[in-house]
Amino acid sequence: MPSLRSTLDDLAHSFASAVLDAIRSASLDELVEDRTPRRAPAPARGMRAPRRAPSKANFSGGRLPRRSPAEIQKTLGLVVTALKAGPMRAEEIQKSLALHRKELPRVLKLGLSTRAIKKRGAKRATIYNVA
Repeated sequence: MPSLRSTLDDLAHSFASAVLDAIRSASLDELVEDRTPRRAPAPARGMRAPRRAPSKANFSGGRLPRRSPAEIQKTLGLVVTALKAGPMRAEEIQKSLALHRKELPRVLKLGLSTRAIKKRGAKRATIYNVA
């Protein structure tokens, strides 16, 4: 009774032989001809277009337009309202409120200093919740 390994070796050998026979019997034109459909290359990692547009319609990169303390306070109110649904990371807050990533640090800093929100963790693992 042949073992599994010897059976697999025999099958692999016969398959390789059949492939070589098919290649040898094909003409050079058939071998060079390429009939596979081509896809556009995927964009490089990190080069994808942003999923959401920044909240400022005229923002084109660089620094954000100067915001008044009233605007920052208003954004903090929106953040506190969003956090009442449950604790979130900064990226989740940003997506739920459709804010630009550069708008959030100042708002979170104000919220922490006024004790409107609390944080737990560090760096990207920081989770914010309502105080």
